[in-house]
Amino acid sequence: MDKEKSTDPLHGEEPYGTPPYGQPGPWAPAPPVQRPDPTPPAGTHLPPGPAAHGVTPPGGTAVPPGGTTTLPGQPSPRYDPWAAPGTTGAFPAPGAPADPVPGGRRTRLRLLAGAALVALAAGILGGVIGVYLERNGAFSDVTLPQTTAEESPPPEGSIAGIASQVLPGVVTLHVSGAEAATTGTGFVLDEQGHILTNAHVVAPAERAGVIDVTFSSGDTAQAEVIGLDSGYDLAVVKVSGVSGLTPLELGDSDAVHVGDPVVAIGAPFDLQGTVTSGIISATERPITAGGSEPDGSDISYVNALQTDAPINPGNSGGPLVDVNGRVIGVNSAIRTADGAGLDTGQAGSVGLGFAIPINQAREVAEQLINDGYATHPVIGVTLDTSFPGEGALVGSTTGEPAVSPGGPADEAGIEEGDVITEVDGERVRSADELIVRIRSHRPGDELVLTLERDGEEMTVPVVLGEERGQ
Repeated sequence: MDKEKSTDPLHGEEPYGTPPYGQPGPWAPAPPVQRPDPTPPAGTHLPPGPAAHGVTPPGGTAVPPGGTTTLPGQPSPRYDPWAAPGTTGAFPAPGAPADPVPGGRRTRLRLLAGAALVALAAGILGGVIGVYLERNGAFSDVTLPQTTAEESPPPEGSIAGIASQVLPGVVTLHVSGAEAATTGTGFVLDEQGHILTNAHVVAPAERAGVIDVTFSSGDTAQAEVIGLDSGYDLAVVKVSGVSGLTPLELGDSDAVHVGDPVVAIGAPFDLQGTVTSGIISATERPITAGGSEPDGSDISYVNALQTDAPINPGNSGGPLVDVNGRVIGVNSAIRTADGAGLDTGQAGSVGLGFAIPINQAREVAEQLINDGYATHPVIGVTLDTSFPGEGALVGSTTGEPAVSPGGPADEAGIEEGDVITEVDGERVRSADELIVRIRSHRPGDELVLTLERDGEEMTVPVVLGEERGQ
């Protein structure tokens, strides 16, 4: 149903319709109007005067300040009592400028330009702060600077260079027998699979046992005992069916000097491939080690190289090498921390390690490989180990002759009761030291012994004999 239209006799059809039921609408009635005088032609300006300021001239229509006149044929603008002053449909406030638009545009442009500058400055400042915080780890995990080293082989003659050269030829031995199990070290002698180590390392498997050999590559193989000699504390075992072995080069232990740098390699406490370094602390250091057997058959006598390179249980049988990576000794014994003596067992290193000179070890190894046993040099006497004086007393406590008939000492004229004090001019302080001095030579060598007899000193030449080792 169409709305009803109201008709005003002055304005024609009223565009504002009233709501149904003919009640007044929500809009306020238009103010009273009078018929206007004819307006000038379009585009003619009104002269200033009272009409321009809202004063009704005689016979005319009041013109609002800043307002406009309605030209003939144009609809009169609608009055909106809620419109803001200065906008179409409302009279401006008294004293308001006639046209505020141009000044307002400049103001808006300034505000927009200022806002843009503020936004730009805020963006730059925020970016700088963000970069700073990012680089200082405010928004991510901390990353520490690190120098990247170039891959290059270690310098020749350095500890690292020696280790890289020698390690491929060093092996770890795990030995188990009927009554004991041990761990030690060895090194490859040749491409046939012969490995040199200490006798006390492989002793549990001499008759019935298993020897597992672990190479630096991690490969393992079983080995068999070729021969051992407790008197020298040396043994040779062999692996079969293993290719690509790296034999170590043997040096000359007679050319070693005190103070020479050395490197020891082994498996202390079963830590395979452990490298330690030090110097030669002394040469021709007479030592004895072992002695756990009641008959003393496991005692070794060595004219050893002394080193401060740390040696611990498990290093036994490993190589002691010079700066050229050549083996100059076989690590064999250490001085125990409790001062109880030299030990091949479970004591820790106190910087007093001892190695069998490689010149002696090579000769013994050759005999063990070729013959299955080694021979010892002897002079053919029995020594009284309880003698408290300086030197080695020729004497027996068992009733047996102290000088073997027809032996080297007998032929040299040595008698029971003589005290041997020197070997080739080197002082001898005990029976063990005399054995060590003699064992450092080979059968057939001639030595000059200095001895005391009935308060007199004399020297006698002796050609060393030979006996088979145990």
